[in-house]
Amino acid sequence: MPLGARQVLGRLREGEEPSPKELAWFAAGLADGSISDAQAGAFAMGICRAPMGAEARAALTLAMRDTGDVLRWDLPGPVLDKHSTGGVGDCVSLLLAPALAACGAYVPMISGRGLGHTGGTLDKLEAIPGLSTALSEERFRAVVGEAGAAIVSASSEIATADKRLYRVRDVTGTVESLDLITASILAKKLAAGLEALVLDVKTGSGAFMKGPEEARALAQSLVSTAKAAGCPTSALITDMSQPLAPALGNALEVAECIAVLRGEGAGPLLDVTLALGAELLVAGELAANTAAGTAQLRAALESGAAADRFARMIAAMGGPADLIERPEAHLARAPVIRDVPAPATGIIARMDAEALGLAVVALGGGRQVESDVIDPAVGLSAVLPLGTTVAKGQPLARVHAASEDAAAAAASAVSGAITLAGGAQDLPPLIVERIS
Repeated sequence: MPLGARQVLGRLREGEEPSPKELAWFAAGLADGSISDAQAGAFAMGICRAPMGAEARAALTLAMRDTGDVLRWDLPGPVLDKHSTGGVGDCVSLLLAPALAACGAYVPMISGRGLGHTGGTLDKLEAIPGLSTALSEERFRAVVGEAGAAIVSASSEIATADKRLYRVRDVTGTVESLDLITASILAKKLAAGLEALVLDVKTGSGAFMKGPEEARALAQSLVSTAKAAGCPTSALITDMSQPLAPALGNALEVAECIAVLRGEGAGPLLDVTLALGAELLVAGELAANTAAGTAQLRAALESGAAADRFARMIAAMGGPADLIERPEAHLARAPVIRDVPAPATGIIARMDAEALGLAVVALGGGRQVESDVIDPAVGLSAVLPLGTTVAKGQPLARVHAASEDAAAAAASAVSGAITLAGGAQDLPPLIVERIS
């Protein structure tokens, strides 16, 4: 009996899993347009109502991957990458890719833009004048070969079915499906031809998966599916109850990464970068264990080797060759900068990191609708971490805005997102759990 949409949808209606052959057929139909939007919506809703097992989830992921180009590499080192489920002040990719390259890996990172309250790696990179993330496959390969890393947007030929299904999910209330989230993320990552992958799954007030159980379920789904698809993968569940870096906003986060690359910054941003990178160096057989991998990454950062790789990557993608040496000459600066004073003396006990991210979006540092143009200069800097003791009037953060009115609104939002208490607070661990 020839395959058809009714056959696949009928299986889902009865609570049955479609076969790998049926999933491949349906994914191809999504890509070539022979599946209608109504059928795509029914498919997404059917999977929401009857979640898949690991084997079917892997089959759907591979079927979606194979609706577009799948890259193959011939390089003198392992091809590695990481994916984050989205956070606030999370600019790890800008540090991790060049640090891994300095340790002998190759990092062809296909990345995304900001979503909701979270920042996007492509938006951060595009705060650098002249830089383009829309590279041809030929140029993408050349930059990876020359610099050891490139961070680019997915071409129209990568995981074509996912683009169609994601749009349908967005308007049918099926975005939250664990199976569809897993297939969407991994179809694009596996299309990059990776030899190993590490996942940074966020939990806390600034994450999409705010509860630890939700984060664990997603991490387990991603790891088991990627492994079933043949890609060695592990995941770290990391804390996002506060911004990862003290800066939020595109140019400000690039400047923060440059400070770390120049040996001028530390803290959670560096710690998460080292933890994720060590996982990948072990998986790529460049380090015997995570302690050795951490030491290699630290050496790459301290020696300037990672900064050199970053500079080569930026220049090869069209950015200024002296960005590391002179970031202030190239990164946009907001016309209005003002501090947010603490309303009382106390200890910073809690943060609504999502509210901080949304304050940056409202400043113009993210998109409220798809057509919005991002202002790279706006955002927050000098955000104090949880557990900090502050005196009344001491700055909690600094707002960078395009106007006085926007600065005042952002300052009010920041003040409302930070809770002060009278006594010492227990801080959440940065690395909550490892899933392998």
